[in-house]
Amino acid sequence: MAKSVLSPSFLFQYSVPFTYREKIWHDRPLGYTDDYKLRGFGELDSRKQFADVRGGWNERGISFSVLVSGKRQPVWCRESRVDESDGFQIWIDTRATHNVHRATRFCHRFVFLPIGAGPSYRNPVGDQLLINRARENANPVRPGDLRVRGTLTKDGYLLECCVPATSLTGYDPSEYDKLGFFYAVMDRELGWQTQSVNTQFPIDEDPSIWSTLELVGR
Repeated sequence: MAKSVLSPSFLFQYSVPFTYREKIWHDRPLGYTDDYKLRGFGELDSRKQFADVRGGWNERGISFSVLVSGKRQPVWCRESRVDESDGFQIWIDTRATHNVHRATRFCHRFVFLPIGAGPSYRNPVGDQLLINRARENANPVRPGDLRVRGTLTKDGYLLECCVPATSLTGYDPSEYDKLGFFYAVMDRELGWQTQSVNTQFPIDEDPSIWSTLELVGR
């Protein structure tokens, strides 16, 4: 039987609900329930799903909880080598424009690592990254704006992160109830878990490939 040339997950434009939450960040664990789980579509390509990704929004921004399990090797993260580290990357388009192939100033890319900073590499990392070939870059994030914390577990980690509205150029839920969105959970041992298509596509620079988050529940 001939193998499929085109990835099955590439055949659809995905839209998933992104549920409102009164508080998107506080000093305690976020405790996102199953109602906030973000479905991934990598299983259409028979790719292993090793991360549970959840998130929510309100007028003050968005936040996510990522639980990675099934690791046998220690978590490896370095602030100076984020693209080679175990962690979580997200791409966000506050205008959800899916008919362009180059990022606009409303497109953002962020990376979060459960550890990797500080003298012993034990502190979490949150940073903004540039998008390759972007027509215009989003406003730079101010130091300390991104929130992140990580907890190592026996077979992985729990990562929680928050992007405030002030770090999202054009974020206005009262006018725009959709976000262009893509995520990738990166792991040196387990590979990459992406929301839909895999890295054979230009996921890191082409907004037309990203999915849609529908802001619901307000």
